[in-house]
Amino acid sequence: MSLFSRFRKAPPPAAPVQSSEKIPTDAPAPSAPAPGAPEPALLAVQEEQSLTAAISAGDAQTVARLVIEGTSTKIRQRAAEAVEDPAQIRQLLRDARGGKDKSVYKILTRKRDALLAHEREVQHLHEEVAAVSAAIERHSHRHYDALFTPTLEQLESRWKAVAAHAGQDVAAATQEAIDRSREVIAQHLRQIAADAARELAAANAAALAQKQREAEQQAAAAAAAERAHLIEEERKAQAQKAEAEAQALRQIGGLLRKAHGALATGSSRTAQGLRRAIEEKLPAVPPLPAHLANQLKQLDAKLQELADWRSFSVAPKRLELIERMESLIGATLHPSALAGHIKDLQEQWRTLSKGSGEAEAEWHRFHEAAQKAYQPCREFFEAQAQVKQENLRQRGLLFERLANFEAQHNWEQPDWRTVITAVREARQLWRQHSPVDPAEAEALQRKFNELTSSLQSRIDAEYARNVKEKTSLIARVRGLLQSSDIRKAIEEAKRLQEQWKSVGPVPRDEDRKLWEEFRQQCDTLFQKRQQEFATQNEAIEGKKSQVVALCEELDRMAACTGQELLGMARKLPEMWLAFEEIGELPKGQARQLQDRFERAFDRCHHAVARQHALDAEQGWTDLFDAANAVRAYRLALARHADAAESQALKQAAEDRLAGATKWPKRGLEAVKNTLARAGDDDVAANERALRMLCIRAEISTDTPTPSDDQTLRREYQMQRLRDSMGQGVKADEHEIDSLTLEWLGVGPVDETVYAPLLERFKKCREKVLLSSRRKG
Repeated sequence: MSLFSRFRKAPPPAAPVQSSEKIPTDAPAPSAPAPGAPEPALLAVQEEQSLTAAISAGDAQTVARLVIEGTSTKIRQRAAEAVEDPAQIRQLLRDARGGKDKSVYKILTRKRDALLAHEREVQHLHEEVAAVSAAIERHSHRHYDALFTPTLEQLESRWKAVAAHAGQDVAAATQEAIDRSREVIAQHLRQIAADAARELAAANAAALAQKQREAEQQAAAAAAAERAHLIEEERKAQAQKAEAEAQALRQIGGLLRKAHGALATGSSRTAQGLRRAIEEKLPAVPPLPAHLANQLKQLDAKLQELADWRSFSVAPKRLELIERMESLIGATLHPSALAGHIKDLQEQWRTLSKGSGEAEAEWHRFHEAAQKAYQPCREFFEAQAQVKQENLRQRGLLFERLANFEAQHNWEQPDWRTVITAVREARQLWRQHSPVDPAEAEALQRKFNELTSSLQSRIDAEYARNVKEKTSLIARVRGLLQSSDIRKAIEEAKRLQEQWKSVGPVPRDEDRKLWEEFRQQCDTLFQKRQQEFATQNEAIEGKKSQVVALCEELDRMAACTGQELLGMARKLPEMWLAFEEIGELPKGQARQLQDRFERAFDRCHHAVARQHALDAEQGWTDLFDAANAVRAYRLALARHADAAESQALKQAAEDRLAGATKWPKRGLEAVKNTLARAGDDDVAANERALRMLCIRAEISTDTPTPSDDQTLRREYQMQRLRDSMGQGVKADEHEIDSLTLEWLGVGPVDETVYAPLLERFKKCREKVLLSSRRKG
């Protein structure tokens, strides 16, 4: 079925050839219909104009009347499409129910369903406006937490979708609630900014103090390096002594000698080192000989004497350590650096006190100074412990909120964007609440990791599902490239694009890659459509040219006449079929081209019908002329004209009959019978027979009879009334044909009588033919 076959009228039937008994010889050309009986085409035009005017003027009553009373399906359908009032649509549905025009009922049903759907949509929008407005109002009175911002964004997104349908009061109240909610967020951000400013100021002050401490530490480090160098030298010397003492028993004597020699030279440290080396070797050697034992005793005695002197020499160094510790009291160093200095002095005190005894008073003085100097460090570390406890408490609250969020969230229909935002912000806040005590925070950290891992696993699963779904959409779009129906493929691609928007979240980088691939496939499909459109447009333009060529050929055909027209008219069915096979035309010009073709086709049919009518009328004219020639011949016989004249008239009549072409059926036979009839003719009887035929024709066509024949008409009517037994007389529209054949069989009358009677008879025949054309 072609694009226009739904509304194109069927091709008009070919005009039939008029039969030989339909039109009298001198019938005039068809005239316009009487004003009281408009043709269907004219009536359709009038209704079309009336409907157009009613639609423009908003005359709903006239439009509704044409829905039911329109004479054509086209008018009724167009009127049904123009009805908009719901009450009027329902009334028209009741009026059209059960009628023959199902298309009008379907149009009204569709419009009613569309109105009901619109009303339901409006109701749903109003409910959504109220729900979203109430939710935003409740949200504006909540305290800020990790879910406050994503929840507000979700509610604002819902509100934007329906805000255009809200009343002014509701819109104003909702906007105030949104502003309050944003103010809560702004207040939270200001608090964060203030805290950050305080932390920055503290950090700057700490940095300045750190620079000072670093300068002091660099100086102390230089001194410490020097001391370390000296100590390292001492350790090397002791190591060398230890190696000497580690020798076998045969070396002990030499070691003793070296030790006594070192004592003799005043090198007590060397001697002590040699003594320790000897002591280390003693477990691995047999008992010492007497002389070596005596030497060892002497060495020990001398070393003991030197130790007493050493204790006396350490006292100044202890006093120095005490003074350095007291100098740290009230120092402006950072507590961590100050604690390091105190610890270093305590280590030096312990090192100095080894092997030399310890003075009780000096120790108490050193210890008291250390306690006083450490007091700022103690306060600092206690404050740090409180901060760690507070951070641990905040982490506990954050864990509880996140756990409650997981427990209360609707996982049957999760809001994944809210879940992702909650996990991300929870991790950020968890890092902000630091430092904490590792030992105390270990269990809570483990629970938090398990909770976030559980939520993240849900998110990852959703990511995987969404990636799979988007990958599937990409494959489906790629498959559309192979579709032969590009229009359906484009519609499906648009539907897949809407479906893409509804797919849940995907990691940003992966989502960008998937979107690029999806868009590339869609662009390829749209480019294919553009190429096909260009090809189709070329084909459609070619079809337009074919239609124009057909219309121009029909116009040329309609302008022809006679046999040329009838010969060309044989191509009309082929031309209609060719138009049907053209198919789709340019949308903006389809109706215009179709109307132009149908008008040209109708003009050709009308021209053919007129030509057939003219040919039929010419046949009757020729037939009446031939009958008139036969009448002249038989009139000559009735008047006993000479043989030559009679023979000439007979030859003229026979020549007329021999040249007969396309005469009405049975007409030629009737004339031939009249020519061949034997015997004399009663001219008076013939005249009466012709008058009676005129009266019968006038009665049949309801035509007035001249006053001279009124008596004959009344007599004939009375006779017919008696014959019909009071049932009345009904005119037969085919009776004129039978009367015409009777007319041709009547014998001759004088020309002066025949001419006016023939004129009366032709008028009656013309009236019948005109009435038949109107009915047709």
